[in-house]
Amino acid sequence: MTWSISIPSSTANLGPGFDSIGIALDKYLELEVELASQLSIENLTENLPFVPNPADHLIVQSAVKTAAMHGLELPACTLKLKSEIPLARGMGSSASAIVAGIELANQLLELKLTAHDKLKIATMMEGHPDNAAASIFGGFTISSSTDNGEIHVFHSYHIEASFVLSIPQFELKTEKARNVLPDHYTRSIAAQASASANLLVAAFLSQSFEQAGIYMEEDLFHEPYRLGLIPQSKELKIAAKKAGAFGTCISGAGPTLLSLVQKGKEQEFISQMKDKFPSFDLVPVSINKTGIIATKNRINPSSSYAYSDTQIRKSEISDSQLSPI
Repeated sequence: MTWSISIPSSTANLGPGFDSIGIALDKYLELEVELASQLSIENLTENLPFVPNPADHLIVQSAVKTAAMHGLELPACTLKLKSEIPLARGMGSSASAIVAGIELANQLLELKLTAHDKLKIATMMEGHPDNAAASIFGGFTISSSTDNGEIHVFHSYHIEASFVLSIPQFELKTEKARNVLPDHYTRSIAAQASASANLLVAAFLSQSFEQAGIYMEEDLFHEPYRLGLIPQSKELKIAAKKAGAFGTCISGAGPTLLSLVQKGKEQEFISQMKDKFPSFDLVPVSINKTGIIATKNRINPSSSYAYSDTQIRKSEISDSQLSPI
């Protein structure tokens, strides 16, 4: 018996949607899993950390914690990992790893967790739900967690937006990006920033992307403080607008920048930008609409034939309503 698990990457914030808006992107963390006599991990691609002791790997730690929450132990297994998600670049690499661990335990121990169950566990580990919600549900998500542990999430799959990521060649740890933020905001700044977030959501849900691009660049919660940590970010935002982007913002905590562009114009945008910013990798991405995909591969003992049972891990195809977990 083997399992295949695919987790999409994510972007968060989109400017003013600080710690609440997330979008799943079509770049993936993939696991091939097989039961074994001892735990082992094999990295098949770059963008993966080298962890000498498999027990210290974030995916394994997440799986072990998920199993323990249900009074169980994670069975020994071999993990073969592939990733298209660069580390510490604001594309939800840690959230994807945590979600992968939760799904690993869910599959191996047959926990039958719902998407909401997974989000609650991921939020306990990650500290906030925005990236994890996007990776779990797919699509466009808005999520929040309260002090008493209640979590709310809204997700939509109908948005046909297209983006280009500008990925620099250096890392920016989330902790460093958080340390530059103020502890308090004035009432007027909070009100204006919240209004921009509300307008951003309305624009995306109505697929008014030109308007969405305007609001992406009106954040007051974090971008004014974080742009200084990302060399050439201000120049890139200006150039992106001239190259046709509707708007550009920091992806998550950075240092990657995310440009909202007209569908079908991605390569044209990249061709205008790549020579001006050679230290950035410009990558077109679209919205992932499936969230987690887990496949159980059963081997027919009478032959070499293998067949799969695929489960798409999202609660429904249509848009959900705001609901507590």
